[in-house]
Amino acid sequence: MRPRGLRQSAARRFAARVSDAVRSTIAPAELVIDQAPAIVSDPADVYTDDALPPVADIEAAAAEFERATDQARRADRGKRAARKILDRLPAGIYGEWLVSRTPSSRQTADLDAIRETYKRLGLGPVPMKSSAPSLKVERIEVPAAVTA
Repeated sequence: MRPRGLRQSAARRFAARVSDAVRSTIAPAELVIDQAPAIVSDPADVYTDDALPPVADIEAAAAEFERATDQARRADRGKRAARKILDRLPAGIYGEWLVSRTPSSRQTADLDAIRETYKRLGLGPVPMKSSAPSLKVERIEVPAAVTA
């Protein structure tokens, strides 16, 4: 018998699929528009046309970025798998390993408290700003006529 949370999760996934199926029949363009990537302008400090590095240097940097990104993904998957066990252990010594927890020095804004304060004082919605755009690098097929 599966835990209750897993059944609810499966029910939510099923409901989302049914909803997408209905939406694709009624308004198929809506599904595509929702998933379209946002166009982001370049940051202010990009190279000018006359300062661009050679294409070979750009290709090498892109290949290294892709390799490092793949390594980071594999490392993250490995960390998540290890944490499934380690997060549930009580603090202590296990063989040659000490498992302990320390408080984090990082802090984040308590948005629920901020929203409540804004609402109580009648200040309207909490002002938000977007995060910096993510750099995306992907290998593409270039026709031979373009590279010649």
